[in-house]
Amino acid sequence: MSDTVPLSRQIWTVPNLLSIARLVGVPVFLWLMASDHRLWAFWLLVVSGVTDYLDGKIARKFNLVTRLGQLLDPAADRLYILSTIVALAWKHIIPWWLVAVLLLREVMVFALGPALRKHGLPIPPVHFIGKAATFCLIYGFPLVLLGSLDNGWGDVARPIGWSFVWWGTVLYWLAGLMYVGQVRGMVRSHQKAQAV
Repeated sequence: MSDTVPLSRQIWTVPNLLSIARLVGVPVFLWLMASDHRLWAFWLLVVSGVTDYLDGKIARKFNLVTRLGQLLDPAADRLYILSTIVALAWKHIIPWWLVAVLLLREVMVFALGPALRKHGLPIPPVHFIGKAATFCLIYGFPLVLLGSLDNGWGDVARPIGWSFVWWGTVLYWLAGLMYVGQVRGMVRSHQKAQAV
């Protein structure tokens, strides 16, 4: 009897379903922002942040880590961050130059993909700094959105949200530069091993 887990069980795990739900929530969030339902959009981002925390926790606790989950989770994170920053800039809640700063970091990281593929190297593991950056951005932007409301909650949320966003942006770039260093080190080690 084979010890391998059937592919269907690797796909339909609770963590993977939570990541899929986050992906499905992206167009809903964009529709809410386009319709100017900012409070509902805020709550959707909160639910997304909670499910992002839960899917990783559940996967590790119940040994439900799958290759699909390892691809879905960061994809959902990036798609949520991208859709959030574009929607917030479109509604003049954040400046477009901040969107450019965050996207430039993504371009830098994605540009390393061909080097990894060329040498047959795996994607380096996510560093704690990268996780902290994602945490700050995933929790900061909803608070900035809430801060755009002209009420007492908005007044409280605004400075907290922007603090998370600035920290997250700095950490996001730091993690990106560390990733560049990781990839360069892996490529050099691979080239030395090939030369022997």
